[in-house]
Amino acid sequence: MAQGGSYRLLTPAEVADWLKVSENTIKNKYRGWGLKPQKVGRLLRFRERDVVAYLDRRYG
Repeated sequence: MAQGGSYRLLTPAEVADWLKVSENTIKNKYRGWGLKPQKVGRLLRFRERDVVAYLDRRYG
């Protein structure tokens, strides 16, 4: 695992669980928060390391 999280892809539901918000909040606000999505076909996914980096930036 690389420093700052892995390259594992998380679903919006998994990210929502981590951040303690609803899945709809993730889908509506990820751009404003600066989270970079990975599209897998039509599906939205987020790299674990990007979520960890967001949390570090936001809550340091």
